[in-house]
Amino acid sequence: MSLNSILSAEAIDNAIKDCQDPDTFCYKKFFQLCGLSQKTPQEVKDVFRILDEDNSGFIEESELKFFLQRFAPTARVLTEKETKSLISAADNDGDGNIGVEEFQAMVLS
Repeated sequence: MSLNSILSAEAIDNAIKDCQDPDTFCYKKFFQLCGLSQKTPQEVKDVFRILDEDNSGFIEESELKFFLQRFAPTARVLTEKETKSLISAADNDGDGNIGVEEFQAMVLS
């Protein structure tokens, strides 16, 4: 399964272009622009599994740095500030990782 089987390539491209400059990534706007916030809970879980590159059941900080590149290989790396912001937005239990339920809650909120 690929992200393009869930989200349109055009929507992904628009979302990537919106945050191409460092420190302009806003997860809420990104999820809206790429169409993820309008997907079903199951589709959001499917996207989580794609983003969880090491299949650990969590998206760790090391994976989050490359978050945008999972959507488009030519996208930039998130800054440390953006990465920390994304973790703090989703990490409800404070373990430093984002689990599937946390990701789903963040995306669909």
